[in-house]
Amino acid sequence: MAKTLTQSLKPFLAMKLQEKALEMEQSGQRVIKLSIGQPDFTTPDCIIDAAQKAMRDGKTGYTHSLGIWELREGLAEYYATEYGLSLAPERIVITSGSSFGLLMLFEAILDEGDEVIIGNPAYACYENFVRCAGGAARAVPAREEEGFQLDPEKVRAALTPGTRGVIVNSPSNPGGTVMPPENLRALAGLCAEGTADSGPLLISDEIYHGLSYEGQVSSALEFSDNCIVADGFSKRYAMTGWRLGWLVLPEALVPPLNLLLQNFSICAPSVSQWAGLAALKDAGPDTRRMAAEYGRRRLILMDALREAGFGVKSSPSGAFYILADARAFCDDSLLFSYELLEQAKVSVAPGIDFGSGAEGYLRFSYANSVENIQEGMQRIKKYLENR
Repeated sequence: MAKTLTQSLKPFLAMKLQEKALEMEQSGQRVIKLSIGQPDFTTPDCIIDAAQKAMRDGKTGYTHSLGIWELREGLAEYYATEYGLSLAPERIVITSGSSFGLLMLFEAILDEGDEVIIGNPAYACYENFVRCAGGAARAVPAREEEGFQLDPEKVRAALTPGTRGVIVNSPSNPGGTVMPPENLRALAGLCAEGTADSGPLLISDEIYHGLSYEGQVSSALEFSDNCIVADGFSKRYAMTGWRLGWLVLPEALVPPLNLLLQNFSICAPSVSQWAGLAALKDAGPDTRRMAAEYGRRRLILMDALREAGFGVKSSPSGAFYILADARAFCDDSLLFSYELLEQAKVSVAPGIDFGSGAEGYLRFSYANSVENIQEGMQRIKKYLENR
């Protein structure tokens, strides 16, 4: 069974390109990496100081499987401050990263053959999360003209008796776009009757909240109390390696998640949890500084892509990605990504990684310095001119 499962999983191509780039660097080549969502900032000092204090104070053992109470309370306060929401801390579950949280969520809600609606394109790993839990991903086209975001009417048409979840991501990976609040409200309405045992549930991946550059981004919790939110500290706090995320759940789903976490992770890393609490309390100025810099890089990269001949119709307004149309240069995004890596020494993510709807596109990450972005785009432009 395990062998069959692993054979059925799709590789995460952005990571394969990243691993190839690292191998090239080990052989002495200098590669500009614009392929993954890895902030180039170091974790803010206030977070590192809190982690060091936690270690010195002996807070290095197992915690409650649902997370330390102080962090769950801190996140409830965060939702009150950011979105004006009143959430019971008991509904917040701390996980070893948001990806692991989503995997455990699907294990809790899916029976064999249940469907989860995802966008096409969408984050590359959603389909594998669903498959690992015995479910099936049902892809609904998300057009560039719609910001690569799910359209509520298309989702409505795709619902079946076997639909167990609808997953949205705003700001999005790979498109970097924000879902209009009226669409998020409509999707919440479609999933309003879902329960812990039956019917579709709205699952909102909000890992890129805090990284938006053209206005406020809505949380699904503003439109429905009966939805699931996945979020984490990796992106806006530059804490990717700390492996700390959370889920906000309807009360009925907390006990099954508790059971799964007891068995499969025991708890999220204890030191990371205390560091996360400091992030919520003290890292606001750092997150605003980093977000402002990402916003500056976004404009520089968009201009450079268009100058090099890539199409960017849908202006990204969040996260740190641009999904650029490369069909003027290729019809196979994976081969073209390897070509750019090997010839121009620049790594980017192939659109096909995110679904057939992004074939012919490349995802560029601006989670890198302005200097590296400019050099990387100059390398690509020069290579294409001589290609």
